[in-house]
Amino acid sequence: MKSMITIKLPIFLAVLSFTVGIASAQDIASLYKQVNSSVVTILTESRLFEDSHQMNIDEGIGSGVLISENGEILTAAHVVNDAEKVSVKFINGEEIPAKVIRSAPVADIALLKLSWMPKVYKVAKIGDSDTVSVGEQIIILGAPYGLEQSLSSGYISGKQKQKTRTSGFVINEYFQTDASINQGNSGGPMFNMQGEVIGISSYIISESGGFQGLGFAATSNLAKKLVVDGNRRWNGINGFILDKELAWMLNVPINGGLLVESVVRFSPAYFAGIKGGFETITIEDEHLILGGDIILSVNGFPLTQEAFENVNNEMVNKSDFYKKKEFVLKVLRGGKVEELTINFKI
Repeated sequence: MKSMITIKLPIFLAVLSFTVGIASAQDIASLYKQVNSSVVTILTESRLFEDSHQMNIDEGIGSGVLISENGEILTAAHVVNDAEKVSVKFINGEEIPAKVIRSAPVADIALLKLSWMPKVYKVAKIGDSDTVSVGEQIIILGAPYGLEQSLSSGYISGKQKQKTRTSGFVINEYFQTDASINQGNSGGPMFNMQGEVIGISSYIISESGGFQGLGFAATSNLAKKLVVDGNRRWNGINGFILDKELAWMLNVPINGGLLVESVVRFSPAYFAGIKGGFETITIEDEHLILGGDIILSVNGFPLTQEAFENVNNEMVNKSDFYKKKEFVLKVLRGGKVEELTINFKI
């Protein structure tokens, strides 16, 4: 007669949960070892305008990921957009200068190019973010508060899409996650459990300033479309899109425009002669830097509030638009309209 072994259900579930927990922890540890050498820390220096009319040097930190043998690195646009100096630090401590070559601030994605390749490196594979489902487990790597190569894990909580008001063209697409994202994580990669980059950490929603379970990462397919396969060149302009009311208050001759608040030294915009502002004011709860140029049009496209998103739609849909090496801008400067030309070498 065979003996029978009876295991009570609560005990069985507890053992099963413990076993699954160990397996999950082992999977994440193995995944971390597989991908962490492709993750980099990005160090920046920027000249920021202060209320005292002084330009001060500001040092910033962010994260990124190496995606090609040619030294291309994906990161968040807000990490590098106003940086005069960018360097990339690898896991072995090697630091290499880099430059911003493409940027899509509207989606918070940028592409860097290393001055040379490091001695030791690992290239990350970009995955297809369209195949990712809510509930999938992910990990995020980066340098929160300067703590390099830090890992946080969680799940895809949602997928958010933001469309233009006029045509329904999708500009922004983000994954929402409960994996911790903090200062310094910006630009860091989100990996699926196969070790593929499916997102680039962008921002959090927080009432306290710390992470509260609402983090967002731009999807990998959006990054590929705009700055990897696309050609959204970085120009060195940091600005603010004017609506009708602000345009009227600033005596702009059209119902909008791009207020140039600052221009990065030695950028394409800098060599084109575009001027940034010098006086900080607050209008309708918006902090603006006035005194610089207001861009009215780009290659004939007016930058009015109504037309701005249509301009982006037109630019994206015209495959040759961003391949052009020259862009003619009409700018309002000192009450007069002038034409300036931005030239790109890349």
